[in-house]
Amino acid sequence: MSYLAKNYNRKKISFNHGKGSYLFSTDGKKYLDMLSGIAVNSLGHSHPKLVKTIREQSKKLWHVSNAFQIPEGEKLAKKLCKKTFADYVIFQNSGAEATEAAIKVARRYFYSIGKPNRTRILCIKNSFHGRTLATIFASGSKKMTEGFGHVGGFDHFNFGDHKSLKKKITKNTAAIMVETIMGEGGIKVIPDWCLKELRNLCNKKKILLILDEVQCGISRSGDFFAFEKSKVKPDIVPIAKGIGGGFPIGAVLMNKKVAKGMTPGTHGSTFGGNPLAMAIGNTVMDIVSTKKFLNNVKKSSKYFFSNLNKIKAKYPKIIKEIRGRGLLIGVQLHIDQAMFIEKLMDNKLLTIRAAENVVRILPPLNVKRKEIDIALRVINKVCSEIK
Repeated sequence: MSYLAKNYNRKKISFNHGKGSYLFSTDGKKYLDMLSGIAVNSLGHSHPKLVKTIREQSKKLWHVSNAFQIPEGEKLAKKLCKKTFADYVIFQNSGAEATEAAIKVARRYFYSIGKPNRTRILCIKNSFHGRTLATIFASGSKKMTEGFGHVGGFDHFNFGDHKSLKKKITKNTAAIMVETIMGEGGIKVIPDWCLKELRNLCNKKKILLILDEVQCGISRSGDFFAFEKSKVKPDIVPIAKGIGGGFPIGAVLMNKKVAKGMTPGTHGSTFGGNPLAMAIGNTVMDIVSTKKFLNNVKKSSKYFFSNLNKIKAKYPKIIKEIRGRGLLIGVQLHIDQAMFIEKLMDNKLLTIRAAENVVRILPPLNVKRKEIDIALRVINKVCSEIK
């Protein structure tokens, strides 16, 4: 029997090592990993530069309290700020923590300027912002919040419903928080014009714009942040997943205006920003933020999307829509999602579900063309067998 609580419905498979885009199971089978730990293993498995960084840093220092300066964290914060809209960073350990911190930063900002009643956050209904008590209620999903009482402070609008959004802004609204590309919610991209409208609306109402890039950020869209293409500048951005390449790192990025509210004692994290995590984050950042790397993500994406749409054209009764951007890809099905994912796994291809009957494809950002071809062949094969 397993002594783990049953909060996960785990598949009957486990792995003992990985290399690049592949995972190797305990029974000796080789799987093409088009899941990447849910957009986490941005450089695949056992990347030599990350292995080297872990070895070198682990011999020096793993953890030290945030009561002291941590040079590795200062270095990574500077890189993130120089690359993005941000002026300041607070490091965390996960995406849920980063989003929770983003909520705190927004509320604290209004408190610091003498408007303590401005605490409510507007979010998209059935979005995903994490699994803490606050973030499940931010997500507005009945399934996620069932049985956990009630945490107030969040209002919701339907995806794309601008009229509803505008009506729900009140004198107590502090911010609008949305995922630039909804991940768990079905790989739904917020269009650039819509992001611009959100920014204009926030400016007009004097509220903050939080863009959750935990899943779609850190080069996954082909840009370092998915919102960059729209030329919009948010006030707060939580990140995690890809920045650690598999090691737990989260962070909340913010501009100078809102950072003023975060004075000593307003937030903390025992493990957040530890030297080992920061050393790894610096290595990941150096690799994934270059123009050459980002251009390669865009090329891989274009190839993947083009060929997935060809498969869709061949099997219109099986595939309804190809969604996403960069290497954050969704295949929306007409048929049973669970069965399709199972058949892909039977053919040694790993994917995962999302809402709206979508199969998520999240390869490592350095995935090779020949590996994309293997994935396409398997998807085509499964479609042909179902037909």
